Amino acid sequence: MSGDGSKKQFWKRNTAKVPGNIQHVYGAQHPPFDPLLHANLMKAGNKPPSTTTPGKPKKATTFQEFESITSDAWDVGDDDDDELLTMAAQNLNIEVVMETANKVIENHSKLQERRQQQMDKMTEPDEKDGQEAHEEEEEEPDEEDEREEGAETTTDLLFSSEALPLSDNKLVKSHSEAPVGSPKEVGVEQAVLHRQHSLPHRPVIPLVAHMVDQNTSGTPAMTEREASRLDKFRQVLAGPNTDLEELRKLSWSGISRQVRPITWKLLSGYLPANAERRESTLQRKRQEYFGFIEQYYDSRNDEHHQDTYRQIHIDIPRTNPLIPLFQQASVQEIFERILFIWAIRHPASGYVQGINDLVTPFFVVYVFEYIEEEVENFNVSSLQEEVLRNIEADSFWCMSKLLDGIQDNYTFAQPGIQRKVKALEELVSRIDEMVHRHMQQYEVEYLQFAFRWMNNLLMRELPLRCTIRLWDTYQAEPEGFSHFHLYVCAAFLVRWRKEILEEKDFQGLMIMLQNLPTMHWGNEEVSVLLAEAYRLKFAFADAPNHYKR
Repeated sequence: MSGDGSKKQFWKRNTAKVPGNIQHVYGAQHPPFDPLLHANLMKAGNKPPSTTTPGKPKKATTFQEFESITSDAWDVGDDDDDELLTMAAQNLNIEVVMETANKVIENHSKLQERRQQQMDKMTEPDEKDGQEAHEEEEEEPDEEDEREEGAETTTDLLFSSEALPLSDNKLVKSHSEAPVGSPKEVGVEQAVLHRQHSLPHRPVIPLVAHMVDQNTSGTPAMTEREASRLDKFRQVLAGPNTDLEELRKLSWSGISRQVRPITWKLLSGYLPANAERRESTLQRKRQEYFGFIEQYYDSRNDEHHQDTYRQIHIDIPRTNPLIPLFQQASVQEIFERILFIWAIRHPASGYVQGINDLVTPFFVVYVFEYIEEEVENFNVSSLQEEVLRNIEADSFWCMSKLLDGIQDNYTFAQPGIQRKVKALEELVSRIDEMVHRHMQQYEVEYLQFAFRWMNNLLMRELPLRCTIRLWDTYQAEPEGFSHFHLYVCAAFLVRWRKEILEEKDFQGLMIMLQNLPTMHWGNEEVSVLLAEAYRLKFAFADAPNHYKR
């Protein structure tokens, strides 16, 4: 294989195999916050958001700060989130909406700068020691990891759906049928590993979160604002008929973990707003699901269902392989049942790779309903059988509700995804022509990286804790999974504007876009992303020629 053209053909050949070759690689560290929206977004009188100064990594935060705290980018001002969310349900003047959204992001930037100045003063004496410790750690890789890395090929690492990060700067995978890479392709692997090693070291943050109570085990107590938000949720949920519109407004900027399970069930349409009907509805739907199990699950070995079940059985161990919770046999059996029953009840699409990821946020959130300890290593076998059955049935029905709105993503030829990728390309060309032209210049096709963004709803690009926070908003936003997701993807792409423009060849762009460094993202980064997506939606959703140039 030689020449730039051959390299591009190698990348295109492997990345175009969708959904089979959906890569699963997360970055090691997120760069400093840099709000990036093109000047076309800015109306007269609206200032673009300020950027923060790159600096030292932030100190690792606890599970509660990621999962429980809702004082994120929307909460930097006393009433910024309430003011913005009130607008979300109304058809207001674009300039007013843009000004408010800009204020939220600008306040976030100022807060980041203050935090960075404080962190500089606190960490400066220890910076050298920390750097030396990191270099020592990199010099002593695990022997087993070295053996696995040496045995694997570049193509496997870059394009297999089994390619996984073992730590911040090592990649390993399980068995694959991908072809052996040529020496030039091995250079791609080295580029990926070099990029991972070159990133500043940051302590690993839990991929999901711990469920220790906020007022025990030395963890920080709730702030007054967080307690006030939780009280608002409880007041809305306590009535005989829940006001779903009010619940959506509260949920848009993040849901308190204590009420997330019931809130997700209500917003997904799984539970009725009438409180008296909820228990009977849960009993009926849970019985209905296990009736499907009794009726259909034994047919998984029938000839016409064998291929479906075999593919599910292969994919389940690959689902969040870095989180021990999902490697437990009992959890994998639950996922197999959920996906198989869904597939045979939806013959228009059947099972498609990627749907397996969509079960995990629901499963984790509904496990949270019954435990208080951390979830990543929680042994689900310690739960009562009835509790596990409830979690399984609830996860099935809520996943089904989600997929009802995006099923054309998974029907033959996946037309929904093709349309959304094309819409993303045209939207980016309007909001940031420089980024769009840069991609064109180096012949990067949006389908090569954005297929996965649509197929997996960014779950392969973000840690699971971030997905859960993102889905708080998707559940609250009208057509969040089917329509608002487009604007989130556009904001996500433009978020990496600086890094994209620094890459000067096809190969570098593809490596970067398929390995975005979000491993250390949390609520704050996700909320700023949502703020930018919100601004995009109001600026372009109803604009003339939105999808035409």
